[in-house]
Amino acid sequence: MPARDRKPWFWIPSLYFGQGIPYVVVMTLSVIMYKNYGFSNTDIALYTSWLYLPWVIKPLWSPFIDMYRTKRFWIVGLQLVIGAALALVALTTSLPHFFQISLAIFWLMAFSSATHDIAADGFYMLGLEQHQQAAFVGVRSTFYRLAMIAGQGGLVYLAGYLTHATGHVELAWSVVFAILSGLFIALFLYHYFVLPKPADDQPSLRQAGMSPLQEFIATFAAFFKKKDIAVILGFLLLFRLGEAQLLKLAAPFLLDPVAKGGLGLSTEQVGLVYGTIGVIALTLGGLLGGYVISRFGLKRMLWIMVLSVHLPDLVFVYLASALPSNIVVIASGIALEQFGYGFGFASYMLYMIMVSDGAHKTAHYAICTGFMALGMMLPGMASGWIQQMLGYQHFFIWVCVATIPAFIMAALVKIDPEFGKKAEA
Repeated sequence: MPARDRKPWFWIPSLYFGQGIPYVVVMTLSVIMYKNYGFSNTDIALYTSWLYLPWVIKPLWSPFIDMYRTKRFWIVGLQLVIGAALALVALTTSLPHFFQISLAIFWLMAFSSATHDIAADGFYMLGLEQHQQAAFVGVRSTFYRLAMIAGQGGLVYLAGYLTHATGHVELAWSVVFAILSGLFIALFLYHYFVLPKPADDQPSLRQAGMSPLQEFIATFAAFFKKKDIAVILGFLLLFRLGEAQLLKLAAPFLLDPVAKGGLGLSTEQVGLVYGTIGVIALTLGGLLGGYVISRFGLKRMLWIMVLSVHLPDLVFVYLASALPSNIVVIASGIALEQFGYGFGFASYMLYMIMVSDGAHKTAHYAICTGFMALGMMLPGMASGWIQQMLGYQHFFIWVCVATIPAFIMAALVKIDPEFGKKAEA
């Protein structure tokens, strides 16, 4: 079968699995690793939140991904770069200034991953019809979440096991990053041969006949001239205001001892409860979310999905108040919260696709995800300090209060009632 004729199932699962790996490494695996190394919540939250910056500012170079070479070229090339960056982390875990060295490597990885995301999301929209984009949003989410299971579930468990077996945290994490590097090199080779070559995947400069500066300015101007742009930006920035803070402190809360207000789980237990059971629930929620949007449309499902994202945050209020020791109770609570988040987040993804539709869809989707990342980065940076000031119980209550702006913005957005629905036969 010629590469250009291959169906979406041949490339969407592996593409979004590959998109998820470096993100979960930079944003979640690094948090657990630094916690194992003994750094404070304040330092961990502050410095790892800065790693969001490449996803925040990626719109600044997203037009160039459209202008030069193909999306396919960028995807394959950057996967090789990310594989090399993962190998560098594996080789430096025992060095005296590992914290500073690893942060620098994570910066490289984050910039490469953010650029890879621009190309991958553009490739997704070029390769599928609109109803397919809605139908496959659950599939791409599923394999993105499977990357999270592999990263923050299985590999976190492995890191904990190796730490206890060898007594060396550095060796344990070196093995984990070596495995990740090998995985990404394999993805690079697979996509080099398997990714299709859509006819529309062409450099925009070749098609538009404009200079790079003219194309760059036109792309940004077109986005910020969209109708109701203030409401669009407000929704993108505030939808995850509470979740951005909760996400950064969820793993430290599970790991911290009861004396500090945490649940006192081991690294292996966190890998099982949060990184595996929680992510499976998140995945199932995402699959269901994509299905119901393709069945009923985004507009009809929006409020149900906004509620499903934010109301389950109360689970963490309960866990921080009751401090249960029963692993089944903890896992059930995490699964409930993650299922709700996965189900509701499908609406956010489809909203960004809707906003991006048009001549500059790749760059405009990147701009949307940049504002999404900004909405995660800024609250996340302050979350460690807020938690240490309030303690875990009151911090999670504050997280629930911080979800209110999401409901306000959901009331203001305008959505075509037919958007996302599969056309009737």
